[in-house]
Amino acid sequence: MALLVLVTALWAFSFSLIGEFLAGQVDSDFAVLTRVLLAAVVFLPFTRWRGVPGGMKLGILVTGMLQFGITYLCLYRSFSYLSVPEVLLFTIFTPLYVTLVDDALSRRFSPVALLAAAIATLGAGIIRYDGLSDDFITGFLLLQVANFTFAAGQVGYKHVMKRYPLELPGYRTFGYFFLGALVIALPSFMVFGNPDKLPTTMLQWGILGWLGLAASGLGLYLWNRGACEVDAGTLAVMNNALVPAGLLVNLLIWNRDADLLRLAMGGAVIAFSLWINARYHPRARVLAPSR
Repeated sequence: MALLVLVTALWAFSFSLIGEFLAGQVDSDFAVLTRVLLAAVVFLPFTRWRGVPGGMKLGILVTGMLQFGITYLCLYRSFSYLSVPEVLLFTIFTPLYVTLVDDALSRRFSPVALLAAAIATLGAGIIRYDGLSDDFITGFLLLQVANFTFAAGQVGYKHVMKRYPLELPGYRTFGYFFLGALVIALPSFMVFGNPDKLPTTMLQWGILGWLGLAASGLGLYLWNRGACEVDAGTLAVMNNALVPAGLLVNLLIWNRDADLLRLAMGGAVIAFSLWINARYHPRARVLAPSR
């Protein structure tokens, strides 16, 4: 749980940095490819190539394709149609996808986890439901693809690690995750990338560096490790904690208009959903002592 909270704070800046300094200025495919390459540089030197089951390699690679490759390509494109608050608004459906994907992989139905995710979605909706731009449908659809693949990736990683309990630190196999992302990001840049829209300022390069090394490299690793330590309901709720955190950063640093009362009310509803899951979800109670 602590890892998820830490990464939430780390990622809270990402939405605003992308929306304020990269969207519409730097080619989205190049931005994603740069993040993938920088994150890969961090983990590939530690990657164990021998002695790792083939199924585990493939599973982690696929989760990287989903959670990083497809997710971030759709996310960056959505900023061409949506404002930062709208992007945050449309990510509120991720918890529902987390719960449903986890249930599908486990061949079960968890009403408490789904209820907690639905309450969290309501809380995020309270925070950010206001006027929508003319291109919201395109942006919305892009975000839903990103939400689904991000959910499928993190839940998939959790299940892969559970199926292959290898006595090896997680960072020794996480390089396969970024190789999977590279499988998506590199062809996308080669086909759709615009070489005329590369970064032109040191600030843009610096932001890409921070997003690649910290937000993507360290952040995705810690988030996925944290996902392995909690039940699906808690994981679903923590996905929506990004909404108030991201909005708070956007408000304090870039002085965007926001309704502080709605922000507080929505945050309280999200916190309540986390309590509901911890109190009534049977797997959450089993995991509580270890956390």
